[in-house]
Amino acid sequence: MTSNPTPASQATGSAATTATTTSTVKAAADSFASLPLPPATLDNLKRLGYEVMTPIQAAALPLALAGADLIAQAKTGSGKTAAFALALLANLNVRRFAVQALVLCPTRELADQVTQEVRRLARAEDHIKVLTLCGGVTMRPQLASLEHGAHIVVGTPGRIMDHLERGSLNLEALNTLVLDEADRMLDMGFFDDITTVAKQCPKQRQTLLFSATYPEGITKLAAAFMREPKQVTLVERHAASKIRQRFYEVKEDERLHAVSQLLNHYRPVSTLAFCNTKLQCRWLVDVLRGQGFIAHELHGDLDQRERDQVLVQFANGSCSVLVATDIAARGLDIAQLEAVINVDITPDAATHTHRIGRTGRVDAEGWAFSLASMDEMGRVGQIEHELKFVAEWHKLAELTPTSKDKLLPPMATLQILGGRKEKIRAGDVLGALTKDMGFAGSQIGKISVNEFSTYVAVDRESAPLALKKLSAGKVKGKSVKVRMLES
Repeated sequence: MTSNPTPASQATGSAATTATTTSTVKAAADSFASLPLPPATLDNLKRLGYEVMTPIQAAALPLALAGADLIAQAKTGSGKTAAFALALLANLNVRRFAVQALVLCPTRELADQVTQEVRRLARAEDHIKVLTLCGGVTMRPQLASLEHGAHIVVGTPGRIMDHLERGSLNLEALNTLVLDEADRMLDMGFFDDITTVAKQCPKQRQTLLFSATYPEGITKLAAAFMREPKQVTLVERHAASKIRQRFYEVKEDERLHAVSQLLNHYRPVSTLAFCNTKLQCRWLVDVLRGQGFIAHELHGDLDQRERDQVLVQFANGSCSVLVATDIAARGLDIAQLEAVINVDITPDAATHTHRIGRTGRVDAEGWAFSLASMDEMGRVGQIEHELKFVAEWHKLAELTPTSKDKLLPPMATLQILGGRKEKIRAGDVLGALTKDMGFAGSQIGKISVNEFSTYVAVDRESAPLALKKLSAGKVKGKSVKVRMLES
């Protein structure tokens, strides 16, 4: 979520932060006065408490104010709203009463926050009108507001598309397009919606894309409609206090059962378990499923459809444990991953670091558990030596179940047979479930729209009823075939 700006010394939290860009970046403590901003804007920034730039502002603003297209990767709460808001305000011609900037956000809550912050930053100029266009509210007030005109529009992709289709939103004068929390919009299935909106914007414009992570879809978006974008990345180096490592000595015949002992003791909502071989992955999944866990395997023998379904279920909270090889998990970036288990000790320190770095992201803490037999102690010693730490050893006997309930994931996944080919959008599914079928928004999780299928995460207790209502109801006015993915 977007927050009010904080001094650079506070914005990075406990993790050290470095910025990498295609041009030289000054120190994070730079003053806003070093930027080519009007005196009235600088005075307003002072009044609002913007004293020094956060790292993302120091890295992104010089490039954005110079007119470059920009891909900026930084965690939530890093001050990115000001980074794009100051750039779009600099491009604004206040005397031209037409929509000159559009900010796309994944949710209504974020859009409201962005609107408030843009209005605060726009106080240096009189009569700048910022309008929010989001779903979940009736169209009539929005249509009336658009008839009176606006300089800046902030909204969600589905509702912006609705207005474009109605002809109520004119983007002919637009010079700045912003994608805020682009990775989250991709998670929610808005790739096609974003592309459709971008195609209706003038080609001669500036595009600013902000994202906390860098999934494959970001590259596709950039290739689709950005012009030689500069890239800014704030690299989080995990603080030792954020990832709590524990090592357990095991005999070979204890190893797989030790994984379920860890799960029953610590009860993480989501766990990524690394094995060194595909065969070990299969064995572990069989053991976990036999004990009632919702677990899936990820390795090179899966076809693309199987891989897609596994990743969808793990990312949307429908799978408690993903058991993977290092190669299969390459490029995998799952938010809010609570624990990593090294079922086998990796042969090298770099891979160990990469594995455990999947947890403890952004402001969260995470567990990293490693199971080592006597034969693997040499590998552990090498990792300790290269990473300059002393392993904290614990006994398996300490691991006792902390609840009588099964450890089940919070969500279940429904698969709708129909996707982009049938022009199904995430907003269509969300609308059918909330408006037509009476489910609360809080009961619905991530919605992923693929070419031929749509996957929607639903609160586990509500999933059977959602399956029944979707099967009997309609999406976009059409009946659909729905099934619950096996878990």
